[in-house]
Amino acid sequence: MKSTKKKMSQGLLVICILTLFLAGCAKAKEEPEEPPKLEIEPIEPEEQEEPVVEEEPEEEEPDSLVIEERVEKDGKIQSYLTGRWTDVKQAKRRPIAVMIPNNAPALPQYGLSRAGIIYEAPVEGRITRLMGVFEDFDDLDRIGPVRSSRDYYVYQAMGYEAIYCNWGLAVPYVEELINRPNYYNVSAAVVGIHNPADEAYGRHKRPGYATEFTGYLFIDGLFKAVERLGYDWNYDDAYVPPFLFAADDVRADYADNEDAAYVYPGGKSGKNSGGYGAYHPYFEYHEDDQLYYRYQDGKKQIDELTGDQLTVSNVAFQYCHGEVRDSHDYLAFGVHGEGDAIVFTNGKVIKGTWKRLDGDFTPAKFYDEAGEEIVFNQGSTWICNIWDEYGEFVEYGQE
Repeated sequence: MKSTKKKMSQGLLVICILTLFLAGCAKAKEEPEEPPKLEIEPIEPEEQEEPVVEEEPEEEEPDSLVIEERVEKDGKIQSYLTGRWTDVKQAKRRPIAVMIPNNAPALPQYGLSRAGIIYEAPVEGRITRLMGVFEDFDDLDRIGPVRSSRDYYVYQAMGYEAIYCNWGLAVPYVEELINRPNYYNVSAAVVGIHNPADEAYGRHKRPGYATEFTGYLFIDGLFKAVERLGYDWNYDDAYVPPFLFAADDVRADYADNEDAAYVYPGGKSGKNSGGYGAYHPYFEYHEDDQLYYRYQDGKKQIDELTGDQLTVSNVAFQYCHGEVRDSHDYLAFGVHGEGDAIVFTNGKVIKGTWKRLDGDFTPAKFYDEAGEEIVFNQGSTWICNIWDEYGEFVEYGQE
């Protein structure tokens, strides 16, 4: 009996344990324990500096599009002849105007590339002669060869207040003009020169050249002659600059004007009788360096000093009435008053007029068809005197 009760008690114990176990499992299923939570503190992001974007500096607009008043900086000042920054000593003194032959037996000329202005005009025999207007010549030994004057060259030199340099007869049309007391000339001792300056001239050996093409202006002698003659190197207070130049970093582009890469003062054929027919000169514009290259007689015209072709920044045609004076074919041109003009710069054609109405010691000024003064680009300028009566032969264009 005892044994039976004992067994029953053990069975009940087992049942109770199983019941508790099953109840625990059920409870576990009903209410699963939450897994432990991982607490994460948020990390504040570090403040990063925004990248600095460097702004490109704005291009400053020039104060003026043209050179109005000359400004002196670091011993330099803008040249009246070229607009470029030039040593004050050179740019503030009178230039020299040197007569230089341009016919084939005289070539090549020496030092012509240093001229700020080259003036070309017809002479007897229907050839042209040049007059170089120089301010940059101190370091040269000589310029030339040098030939005789004509009165229309003298008048042009007067307009630049230049000291006029020539070697040759001063008769019959130049003597009175060139010897005026208010006119500065350094001329070799020839007929018609009242105050010769032989110390400024001499011969330079040129084997194979005629004697007339061996005479040169020597710079050391030039300075001695100017001092002896008592000439004043300073410009007059009333001096009038010959050109209106574009300011630094400004280009006078005349974008709406006609293009012309080739410029022929005597036409492409070169057969006219207006002085440009003998050696057929012309200019070719190069867009890469914005310069006009000079050709003559089918060849590059070279400066013997550098061995390089002559180039300029501007070419101007100044139309003038001309006449034959006598049986020797001496010519006369009207270089006062006004007339037609064409300026070539930046590969463009600017038609207009020239005017010289205020006397001998003012230059010709160039104006467009609207009456505004033409803006020249900085650099040297070649002025061709076009015999008005032969102006129809002038040609220019892209080819």
